[in-house]
Amino acid sequence: MVTSDTRAPRGWNLPREWGRRPIQKRIPLCVALALGLFTAVPQAASAETIESALARAYENNPQLNAQRAVVRQTDEGVPQALSGYRPTVNATASLQRQYTKLQQSIPATPPAIPNSISFADKGLSTPESVGASVSQTLFNGNRTANRVRASESQVSAARETLRVMEQSVLLAAATVYMDMSRDTANLEVQQNNVKVLERTLTDTQNRFNAGAVTDTDVAQSEAQLAAAQASLHAAEAALATTRANYRRIIGVDPANLAPASSVERIAPSTLNSAVALGVAHNPNVLAAMYGVDVAMLQVKIAEGALYPTLSAQYSVQYNLFPQLLSPRVFTDTVGLNLSIPIYQGGSEYSTIRSNKEAVGQQRLNVDQVRDDTRANVVTAWAQLQAAKAQIEAAQRQNAAAERALNGVRNEAQAGQRTTQDVLIAEQNLVNARQSLIVAQHDRVVASYSLLSAVGRLSAQDLALPVTIYDPSVHYHQVRDAWIGVRTPSGQ
Repeated sequence: MVTSDTRAPRGWNLPREWGRRPIQKRIPLCVALALGLFTAVPQAASAETIESALARAYENNPQLNAQRAVVRQTDEGVPQALSGYRPTVNATASLQRQYTKLQQSIPATPPAIPNSISFADKGLSTPESVGASVSQTLFNGNRTANRVRASESQVSAARETLRVMEQSVLLAAATVYMDMSRDTANLEVQQNNVKVLERTLTDTQNRFNAGAVTDTDVAQSEAQLAAAQASLHAAEAALATTRANYRRIIGVDPANLAPASSVERIAPSTLNSAVALGVAHNPNVLAAMYGVDVAMLQVKIAEGALYPTLSAQYSVQYNLFPQLLSPRVFTDTVGLNLSIPIYQGGSEYSTIRSNKEAVGQQRLNVDQVRDDTRANVVTAWAQLQAAKAQIEAAQRQNAAAERALNGVRNEAQAGQRTTQDVLIAEQNLVNARQSLIVAQHDRVVASYSLLSAVGRLSAQDLALPVTIYDPSVHYHQVRDAWIGVRTPSGQ
């Protein structure tokens, strides 16, 4: 008699014996799989949960940290734009060595001196000068105000882009976590299958030696075992690849992963509400809308080139021996400078037209992003519902396949079934187990994908055990900084 006493995959809580005891006396395989993968069970203190894995990725993923640096760079655009409101102060100093040859005539004042006085002089001098100037723009066609508003919109867009990256990293982390659980379980299923087929081959050879079966039955068992060994090697390769991806995304090697559950509890309850939430709050949509604001302000900035520019200037200059016969000269100047553009070759008009076209392009981009978001929400919703239905079907498939395998084995013992029938039944059970593993994996991943599509896949919504990164902290640290080359982090 062929038995199937094999070990259960870790983390999936499969029965220890597949096919020995009567079906009515053991927990159905489908229920055990569901409990093993998705029910919160007591774990060792060192177990890695999906929440702790996401927390590691949130804090340590280099791609996410690089995007945070991009946001900090964008923050600096606001003080750069605000500098247009502030005065410009310059100090100058010079020291020269100068040779002068001077010849000058001074007209006489009649009638006391009948002729003019002429004299000549030459020599070396060392002119020295120091000075300072202050310039303040008073009006420039509101270009400074519009640059500030554009920079602030760019900061808002950068924050939404950071949210996109955060969601992408968290979704990738959740996916690779579930990939590890799936591939680990699949590897152990394949290992168990090889053990079962090895016993089947041994039993078939014994029956062949006893004259109960033919050489064809032995060959069929050998072929099925070879196919199972090939699947085992493929499962090992898939697990090695997933392990490498886990290390790349999470930052540590996977070890002792705990079962994970779906996050449908924080997702919208209906498809219509999910679509509405995604269109309104998906960070891709919000970033695109801020892009429209930036483009409109760029039009206003370009139009400012058609307006006059008014600035005030004050300067003070002290010169020592600027000329051979002038020992000291002090100047103190204050004034207003007005520049009125009349025609600059037409480039300013072309820039305005180009920026207006950019506004139209950005508005069309918003429509495209909304359509993409709506499609992503519907896709994630459909995948989640399909995965739930697939789990129910796979559970029934597992129960039926297990009953069928036991029946075929009993009938084969009585000579009513062939070895090929037993091998087919065993493979059907393996396929059913793999289908359930994949369906459970897909349900969790689809729930995280749905959260990402509606804009709720964040450390706050998931209540991850991390310190939430707040981009506004750096923004307020640098917004009104007039001087300084060190970043708030001390670099």
